[in-house]
Amino acid sequence: MSAGLSRCAVPTSIHCDHLIQAVDGASSDLQRSIVSNKEVFDFLESAARKYGIEFWKPGSGIIHQIVLENYAAPGMLMLGTDSHTPNAGGLGLLAIGVGGADAVDAMTDTPWELKAPHVVGIHLTGQLSGWATPKDLILHLAGKLTVRGGTGRILEYFGPGVAAQSCTGLATVANMGAEVGATTSTFPYTKNMRAYLRATGRGPAARAADEAAKKGFLSADEGAEYDELIEINLSDLEPTINGPFTPDLATPLSKFGAFVQESGWKDELSASLIGSCTNSSYEDLTRVAEIAEQAQSAGLTAKVPFLCTPGSEQIRATMERDGITNTLQGVGVVVLANACGPCIGQWKREDSKSEENAILTSFNRNFKSRNDGNRYTMNFLASPTIVTAMAFSGKLTFNPMNDAISLPDGQLFKFSPPSGQDLPTEGFALGNTDYYPSPMPEPQPETQVIINKDSQRLEILEPFPSHFGPQNPRGLELPSLKVLMRVRGKCTTDHISAAGPWLKYKGHLANISENFLITATNDEGGDMNVAFDHDHDTSQSKSDTIPAIAKRLKARNQPWALIVDENYGEGSAREHAALQPRFYGCAMIVARSFARIHETNLKVVFEVDDVYHATDNCLHQKQGVLPLWFGDKADYARIGSGDMVETFGLEDLMNGNEDAAIKLRIINSRGETFEIPARHTMSSDQVKWLKAGSALNLIRSQMT
Repeated sequence: MSAGLSRCAVPTSIHCDHLIQAVDGASSDLQRSIVSNKEVFDFLESAARKYGIEFWKPGSGIIHQIVLENYAAPGMLMLGTDSHTPNAGGLGLLAIGVGGADAVDAMTDTPWELKAPHVVGIHLTGQLSGWATPKDLILHLAGKLTVRGGTGRILEYFGPGVAAQSCTGLATVANMGAEVGATTSTFPYTKNMRAYLRATGRGPAARAADEAAKKGFLSADEGAEYDELIEINLSDLEPTINGPFTPDLATPLSKFGAFVQESGWKDELSASLIGSCTNSSYEDLTRVAEIAEQAQSAGLTAKVPFLCTPGSEQIRATMERDGITNTLQGVGVVVLANACGPCIGQWKREDSKSEENAILTSFNRNFKSRNDGNRYTMNFLASPTIVTAMAFSGKLTFNPMNDAISLPDGQLFKFSPPSGQDLPTEGFALGNTDYYPSPMPEPQPETQVIINKDSQRLEILEPFPSHFGPQNPRGLELPSLKVLMRVRGKCTTDHISAAGPWLKYKGHLANISENFLITATNDEGGDMNVAFDHDHDTSQSKSDTIPAIAKRLKARNQPWALIVDENYGEGSAREHAALQPRFYGCAMIVARSFARIHETNLKVVFEVDDVYHATDNCLHQKQGVLPLWFGDKADYARIGSGDMVETFGLEDLMNGNEDAAIKLRIINSRGETFEIPARHTMSSDQVKWLKAGSALNLIRSQMT
């Protein structure tokens, strides 16, 4: 739209998976969502129709499962505006999660760039057995690498242990590569990938992959060298549980009971949740159904609320046809709509509010407050099989590998390891095809993109004012900036822009910005959602919420900076986490380190109708925030709220010197002045965007 194009330059799809709240079950939840989010869905559908984009209606499923079933193919390169886009890597391709800016590069035929990542080789030997699943492989690896260990790296799995894994099992591993910050994860082409392509109606793609493999493609070159090599013997793996509050705190199941007791937590499970984009394959659900059948035969039902989220309409229809749904419902499982649901905070949970409690999920992410809005809810990540087995015990310390459950008649019942089935014998059922798009639709340019004038859900914004220009006496340096605050510790995109009930405002920047950093901790005082105003007048308080102080600075036309800790912006590709500070007047964020996608989202300056993915459904112009890295991480503690910061060397960078040395001059609240080194990661193209005012400004200038 903003680039003046009549259609997308590459095949593009829109998926409505983020706005369906889990309340009481699939049918009523879906219908309620369609009514309450009608204007958002109408907007997305009209934009898709105008530009020839495939539109997957609400109820069709989660983007990552749909992509694996319909779009992914060995050897291709794919971009998606969600951090778990690498899920598609289960079919042996490079699928990379990006922000909307990078997606627009592809959609407008602009060269997309990525700093060349290192490649980590992960050599798999042995064979998974017993209760161990591919989920346990990535949970184990997350514990080894930590949430920062994959940043700037592609994880390439190889070795004899790969071939035995199902395509969807590999997708689970690739999906959670995002939790270690990996650019993406990939695998050599296998017979199980071929079988999955055929089972999902893509025989021609399977044949093409077979031919490519015969010519030596779709696998690592002989003698390939890696920047790092990790050896994992699958035979040594046992089920692993990760958490709470971070996906890299890995504990083997055999040690988890002791971990619970040592931590002083109640030995109680408050809910079990399976499914989501990470683990809702046919193989996962047949394993779960087998455990449910064992429990049912012993007269057991789930002791805690037990929710299941199918990943797609195809999965939902197949599990219903094959009796899986009946089996799960027979032991107390509530099957939810085909959507992200509780995994991203779309869960209307009425119990355990503001109380410490533990849930067990087969999801991929477990940040504080993420699932139910309660910062005391501890989400432990595990495989669907472990989540299911533990639901029948109700205890955190229960180990289904060794422990038994007492039955009413005094006998003891012990689970046997489930086997599951990779692909359905009768093929996949399509289900309700009304949810599906017309393949490769032609643009309908006469279509009006629908936005209600007085909407509280969608808005059109004017371009943000540039930091540079006649109003800035410092020329091509940033204007003098006031420090809003110094953020302490882990600050994910969930901290910067919370999900859950806030998702309904993702098309309305002014409204959603009210949640800016509301769960972040101020390092000066240690309080959550507190910032200080050092220039307040007599009618104003010295401290207030972070959004309130940011709004005060904006009202004074005072651009500001943010000081942040390690791996800032970890987690989602959520672009609002970059938009919201810019909306309030942020010009620069200085970090000990950044997560890849968020750093790119901050830098990029562009205007776009964000209809590439249902998580970004609004029209607005975006301007980047300059991300800088501390040259000396100890300098983080030297800068505080109210300090003034000036850049030096940015003008040199803007004038073409990519090796320009950037320094920051700080004038602190005591009147002391000092300089510190900083470094940038701006590419030559990103500097051009900055000078042009926006990426799409540059695109338009090149088209005219």
